[in-house]
Amino acid sequence: MYDTNNIFAKILRDEIPCKKVAEGNYFLSFYDINPKANTHVLVIPTGPYLNAHDFAQNASPVEQIGFWQGVDETLETLKLKENGYRLIMNTGINGRQEVPHMHMHILGGNDIGPMVVKK
Repeated sequence: MYDTNNIFAKILRDEIPCKKVAEGNYFLSFYDINPKANTHVLVIPTGPYLNAHDFAQNASPVEQIGFWQGVDETLETLKLKENGYRLIMNTGINGRQEVPHMHMHILGGNDIGPMVVKK
């Protein structure tokens, strides 16, 4: 069940400030408060979706297209397309999702390093 009091829901309601990068009807992008790269931005859908599965199954086609257009607009605004970037979506406990609202991390601005460290 979606928690309407999660931090991203509060950001969407303007109850908590954020440093916005771009926004539209179906997305909001803003800088991560604990960056892991020179550029670390989050893109969230404006609808109440828990994770990638919930979004894929329940968001309308218009919302899904609008979200991905928002990702592209954010990449353009950040000027990351030429040198590359990494997109990450953490889902669930094993995926280490920290906020129960679907979100995508955009990391760039420097060499991000290997995708995962071998154990």
